[in-house]
Amino acid sequence: MIEWLKHLRSAFGASFIWLVCLIYFTQGFRSFVWTAVSYQLKDRLKLSPSASQFVTSIAFFPWSIKPIYGILSDCIPIKGRKRIPYLVIATLLSLFPWVIIGLQETIRNSRDQLMIFLLLQNLGSAMADVVIDAMIAEAARLEKARFAGDLQSVSWMAMALGGICGSLLGGYALTNFQMEDIFLVFAILPTVQLLSCVFVNESSENSKPSQNLSTSNGSNGSISDEDKSLINVHQTNALRRNKSSKQKKKRKINRSNDQMPETDGSFLSQLIQSLKTAGYTLFKAFRQPIIFRPMAWFFLAQVTMPNLQTVMFYYQTEVLNLEASFLGTARVVGWIGLMVGTFIYNRFLKKMKLRRILMFAHVALALLTLLDIVLVIRLNVSLGISDKTMMLFGSAISDAINQFKFMPFLILSGHLCPPGIEGTLFALFMSINNLGATISGFLGAGLASVLNISSGSFDNLSFGIAIQVICTFLPVGFLFLIPEEATGISA
Repeated sequence: MIEWLKHLRSAFGASFIWLVCLIYFTQGFRSFVWTAVSYQLKDRLKLSPSASQFVTSIAFFPWSIKPIYGILSDCIPIKGRKRIPYLVIATLLSLFPWVIIGLQETIRNSRDQLMIFLLLQNLGSAMADVVIDAMIAEAARLEKARFAGDLQSVSWMAMALGGICGSLLGGYALTNFQMEDIFLVFAILPTVQLLSCVFVNESSENSKPSQNLSTSNGSNGSISDEDKSLINVHQTNALRRNKSSKQKKKRKINRSNDQMPETDGSFLSQLIQSLKTAGYTLFKAFRQPIIFRPMAWFFLAQVTMPNLQTVMFYYQTEVLNLEASFLGTARVVGWIGLMVGTFIYNRFLKKMKLRRILMFAHVALALLTLLDIVLVIRLNVSLGISDKTMMLFGSAISDAINQFKFMPFLILSGHLCPPGIEGTLFALFMSINNLGATISGFLGAGLASVLNISSGSFDNLSFGIAIQVICTFLPVGFLFLIPEEATGISA
């Protein structure tokens, strides 16, 4: 382990490895502060479950537009650099909302103002996630992709460690700290992240807008087939260069214009053209049936299932009287279940047809959701099973099953991305998944409102969960959108 880290440090530099680990650790550690946000919405603002779910869904919307951040950082360098300036901006957006929320009681106790600052904070976190993925891709490319998998492993381990630590400490902090202090304590991590940006070097590039999408958001570092074909075309067309004298004159004029400081219109037109090219390239790739159909299924799998997670949080804390420290422990068990699910998938399921895996995952999720009904109608008590045992078991198994569903999404996304725009298109896939989760949250909020489920009134909760169980089976009817022969190792 130590030797492996030494190899990574010699290949990429200690400051870069530190920055990658810190950002991903912070992403996982967000459970520390978002536990406090959940209690702030419930106990301080006295929001209903549906209203709390609505606020949370709005706050997490920036994760649904991740390709925009990648396209901007690719096309609009800041002082010749594409990554570190955007990472600094993202870190500032991640930092100051927590500081302001922690210091300003009026903002903390206003639903709309709190929602705006949470939205800004997620904007910074999502942008940082995109930028660091792009930096990892570029670093791996310079190293001939030898350590690309190692970098991803480091980032995964850092995020998992952050998630476990954040879940454990989040409950303890709520018991021993004031709510506003938790927000301020979490702000330490973005502060360290901001200072760490200073020690990472990035080579300066031409400040003109770029149309290159290949490294945005985590593409691999190998030369694509399209790049090779362009090289061959360039070599075979060498005899035709004598016909390009007029084009050379135009290039000279353009070069002279680029050197003039007052060519704002030219820069703006190039910027618009770069953004148009990026958008068109993504649209052209995404509209292909081999890409569009599977992504449509994963989107439908999200939006057809109303998310009642916030409602269950209210029920667990108000009716079952579960402490914040125990809920944190349940999340840790969930992280462990997620890692176990990843191992099981890679060890036993990756050669299975994806249609079968996804069908199994949804059937299993439906059965696990029935455990929530058992918990709500108190059947577990009559069977001698404690609420905490039900919670821990359900958290571990559900996160493992969800990983069976998420791993095929990652595999298909990786296989379907055409060469040259892998990173940006992959970010688009992730954004579609996140957008589906956001819409699912809105549907859950709407369902809770229709059923009149509110704080202290959970009479219809079992009926809402039953609807959720039925909806879990709906995506199975659309599995024809998944390629029939796709498995865990081929698409």
